[in-house]
Amino acid sequence: MGVEGKTLDPVALTQLVSEITEEVLRMRSHASQAASAVGNNAFPANERSSAAELAARIDHTNLKPEATRDEIVQLCAEARAFRFFSVCVQPIWVSVAERELRGTQVAVCTVVGFPSGAVPVPVKCAEAELAIRKGARELDMVVPVGLLRQGELDYVKAEIAELAGICHRGDALLKVILETAALNDTEVALGCALARLAGADFVKTSTGFHPSGGATEDRVRLMRQVVGTDLGVKAAGGIRTAEAALGMMAAGASRIGASSSVGMMEELAR
Repeated sequence: MGVEGKTLDPVALTQLVSEITEEVLRMRSHASQAASAVGNNAFPANERSSAAELAARIDHTNLKPEATRDEIVQLCAEARAFRFFSVCVQPIWVSVAERELRGTQVAVCTVVGFPSGAVPVPVKCAEAELAIRKGARELDMVVPVGLLRQGELDYVKAEIAELAGICHRGDALLKVILETAALNDTEVALGCALARLAGADFVKTSTGFHPSGGATEDRVRLMRQVVGTDLGVKAAGGIRTAEAALGMMAAGASRIGASSSVGMMEELAR
């Protein structure tokens, strides 16, 4: 699959599984404790009421397959007006978003292997390379969730490492979508640990398209506990209000993916 030489030693892999599982059980037994302080630009508790601070952590998103060019142009205009961190669009719209946002501080984000993650590694690599050439500076890749669930950890880690290498050579960041609502605690923790080992920049909760659901504060808190301050945590999927976004940030999210971003800003203004 084009990722030779980036595998885990079987003994090390077994040790990783054991350590992560033990750590998950320990963390969940202390779930009632307050979330620890986090890095990676996590939302400061004393600034939770600031619309500007929230806007600066939002990936303003339109990943609908029926989205039109005019709607993507409007998405970019809203991102400029509210100073959102980025827009997140389907790969076909990256060049449009890049043109609309050129000369601004708003980044262009797109998706890879979306939404299933069940795409061969070479295809994901080709998607990533093309998106970066067209102007994407952040890529949200979906892991092969089924392989993570059945314990193919070596494959998952190697795939993430391959994509991370492409992103970093292209001066882009990689976010790893785990589809956490479809996983148990141990699987979420393992996915986060693999992303960290493989050199990713963020872990992300959800695509927003899976029938099992989207982001929850509980899952965000678990992800932050596993990655510590080394990686960002992006909460996405079903976050429709400012209150929900702020709750995710209090749980440890450093970025929010949302299509209702303008409504959040209006909510805070009121």
